[in-house]
Amino acid sequence: MPNTEPTIYEIRIDGHLGREWSTWFEGLTVTLAEDGTTLLSGPVADQCALHGLLKKVRDLGAPLISINQVEPGPRDSTATRPTDPIQTRSDA
Repeated sequence: MPNTEPTIYEIRIDGHLGREWSTWFEGLTVTLAEDGTTLLSGPVADQCALHGLLKKVRDLGAPLISINQVEPGPRDSTATRPTDPIQTRSDA
């Protein structure tokens, strides 16, 4: 039987977005990083929903830096562990 639980993703984009963008990005948490990037994080229902979010990043014109699928931590913890990231920009 397929897993029906949403997958947690972290999408990092270049530049800072205001927290009011959370609604447009389907309730993802908007975190502003000190390095000038924005981290969008939270559960994504399926691959179709992920592609919809990436389309919104494209439509916004914000450079996409990375996408990470993260595994939820223990039930009593909010910690996550990144899985293999998809890098879209070289940090060299």
